[in-house]
Amino acid sequence: MTTHHPFIALDLDGEGAHPAAASWTNATSQDTHSGARLARRARAVETAGFHALVLADRALDARTEAHPVNLAATHSAAFLAPVTRRTVLIAEADAVLTEPFHLAMQLMTLDQNSLGRAGWLVRGADELTEAAAFGREVPDQRRVRQEVTDAVEVNRRLWDSWEDDAEIRDVATGRFIDAEKIHHIDFVGEHYSVKSAAIAPRTPQGQVPVIAPRELVEPGADVDVVQVRAESVPELVEAVRRARAEGFGAVLAEVAVAVDHLGVPAHVRLAQLNERREWAPGALASGTAAEVVDDLAAVLAVADGVRLRPAVFDVDAAALATEVLPALRARISLADNPIDGTFRDLLGLSRPASRYAVTQQD
Repeated sequence: MTTHHPFIALDLDGEGAHPAAASWTNATSQDTHSGARLARRARAVETAGFHALVLADRALDARTEAHPVNLAATHSAAFLAPVTRRTVLIAEADAVLTEPFHLAMQLMTLDQNSLGRAGWLVRGADELTEAAAFGREVPDQRRVRQEVTDAVEVNRRLWDSWEDDAEIRDVATGRFIDAEKIHHIDFVGEHYSVKSAAIAPRTPQGQVPVIAPRELVEPGADVDVVQVRAESVPELVEAVRRARAEGFGAVLAEVAVAVDHLGVPAHVRLAQLNERREWAPGALASGTAAEVVDDLAAVLAVADGVRLRPAVFDVDAAALATEVLPALRARISLADNPIDGTFRDLLGLSRPASRYAVTQQD
């Protein structure tokens, strides 16, 4: 990003990031995952002025009251595309256990449906329960990193496999496409190969922005944004600086949030929730709205954006919208969020030409 106008992304993750969040809202899984509730929350986030929604994904965990079941993030994001107008929809999706061709098509569909508001947050599954569901052994960290690298490369090639003018719709000749402008990607990796082109035209952004956790990628990786985590806000600031020094283009910092709201101090609420299920959130901005603003301002002074994980969505998202975000905007020059903007616009990235079109011109 050429100028420092950071963005704010908010997790829409079940009843909240805290594993006992549902006990605070008394919501059932049916309540949490109803289309009406999902759409209502997304519209509220957009009205409040957040730049992006992160739709999280994970292995099922029956012990977790907040989200013992969960919808696929790419599906939830696609559902929200037509009910939002300006909010970027970042879908977390696994790059290890998900078939890369199908994942690329899901992300292309999301980008088409949202008119360019799609983003991919890469996840590298490494849990026993999740691997067992796919009939696979838990991959070691080296293999997870390699499969993440391969999946990103396959997705990027597939997103480029149709040149922008491949779809011609020539009624006179009866040709819908120009076959010479659709290219096999011919990927051969350590664990799989993918030959054919995508099954859909190139999308509004051309390349969907890719966000990857720092622990899954090396410096120089072909990602647009690296996401960093830490155990405290001061440590998070240092983690952002390290990622910047390593040469990553844009850095997204992950922050859990719990805000005093309606007379209930955040620490009291968290203590009650922790009695039901202990939570280790990492960097946590907690307390009064002013205290949370101070923490977020410190992070945003060095980061290109923050991913906020509200402890209890309905409580903390409301406090963020009414108390924190307005005060943060008064202190920091945040990014604009126009109705016709794309995620690449928000990141300050131009729309790239297809790599195959460039090769042919050469």
